[in-house]
Amino acid sequence: MRIIDAHLHIWDTDRLDYVWLHDVPSLDRPMGFGELRSERASGTAHVDGFVFVQADCRPDQAIDEVDWVASVAADGPVVGIVGFAPLEHGDAVSVHLDALVQHELVVGVRRLLQSEPAGFSRSDAFVTGARALASRSLVFDACVTAGQIDDVTALADAVPELRIVLDHLGKPDAARTASLEAWQRSIAQLALRPNVVCKVSGLPTQLGDLHWDGGSIRPWLDAALESFGADRLLFGSDWPASSGHTSYDRWLDAVVEWSAPLSPDERSALFADTATRTYSLPPQG
Repeated sequence: MRIIDAHLHIWDTDRLDYVWLHDVPSLDRPMGFGELRSERASGTAHVDGFVFVQADCRPDQAIDEVDWVASVAADGPVVGIVGFAPLEHGDAVSVHLDALVQHELVVGVRRLLQSEPAGFSRSDAFVTGARALASRSLVFDACVTAGQIDDVTALADAVPELRIVLDHLGKPDAARTASLEAWQRSIAQLALRPNVVCKVSGLPTQLGDLHWDGGSIRPWLDAALESFGADRLLFGSDWPASSGHTSYDRWLDAVVEWSAPLSPDERSALFADTATRTYSLPPQG
C-alpha cells in the first residue's frame, strides 16, 4: 500500500528560530529525516513521500524555512511543502505568496489559528488573503481547536474556490469523551462543504494519555469517517510534534489497524490518493 504522510514537520534549530520550542526542551534540537530514520529503525511500513507543514519558525524566516526544506527534500522525499503566510494582511500578502510560489514544491499555506481569538479568520482582511491564496491554486491548512471549527466552515463558505484541509481532526478535546458529540456536530457541518478535507493526525496529543490504544482513537476516527468519507480523509503523522504522546510507527500502525475493514480503494484514498489530489502532488511511480 502506497503511503503519503500528509503532515510532517522537520526543523533545524541551528538555522532558524522556533520560539515555541524553547518551552519543549525534548524537541528543541534539530529534527530531520536522519532522526526520523533512527526512530523508525524497526518500522516495517514504507512511507513513499511526505508533505512538510510549516513548523512555526519566526514569521520573518518563513521563506528561509521553505528554502531549507527544499534543499533537503530528497532525503524524505518531501513531495509538497505547506509554508507560512500572514493571510490576515489581506491584499498585502500577495507579495509573500508570490515569493512562495517560486518554489515548485510549495502546495499550500498554513497560518496557525489555534491561538487566535474566535472569528480571526472571518475578518475581511483574512478572507481577502484567502482569496489571494485560492487564486494561486494553493491549499489552506486550517489548524484550529474544536471551538474554532465553525470559523473554518465560515471560511469555506466565504471562499468556496479555496481548498481547505482541517488539520488534526479539528483538535477535539479527546481527553473528555463527553466532548465527542459537540465536536462531531461541528465536523459534520464542515464536511457539508465540498472544498474541505480532513487530516487523520494529531489525535494522540489531544488524548493526553500515553496509554491510548485502538479503543481510544476509534470513536473519533469513526466520526470523521462518517462525516467526510474515506475519500476526504488523509493520513498525517504530525511527527515530531506528537512525539511526547506517540512514536511515528505507533500512530501509523494504529491508523492502519483502524482502517482494516475499509475497502482497498478507501484505504488507498486515506493513505495516499486524497493527499495527492488535494495538494496536486506529482504522481508516484
